Amino acid sequence: MTGSIIYDTINLGIWRMSKKEKREQRIRSNPINVPLEEFEAFVMQYGSIRGGGKHPQAVIGKRFMAYKRTNPIKAAYVKQLLEYIDNV
Repeated sequence: MTGSIIYDTINLGIWRMSKKEKREQRIRSNPINVPLEEFEAFVMQYGSIRGGGKHPQAVIGKRFMAYKRTNPIKAAYVKQLLEYIDNV
C-alpha cells in the first residue's frame, strides 16, 4: 500500500477498491444481469476456463461447472459459481 492510501484509510475512512473487488461486488449484488465478459473474468480470478465453443467449463478448485456462453449469462450459472467460490 502506498502512503496516500494508508492515510485515506486511517484518517478519512475511505477505502479504495480494486477492479477485481468492484467486479465481485457488482456480481454478488446483481447476479441476474451479469455480462459474459465479466462472468468469465470473475471465473479467471478464482480458477480457470476449460474448453471453448458454446459450452466451456469453469474450473474452481476441484469442481467443474459447464455453462452456456450467452450474453448476459443466466442467473443460475452465476449463483452456482458464487456457491462454488464460497465453499472453496
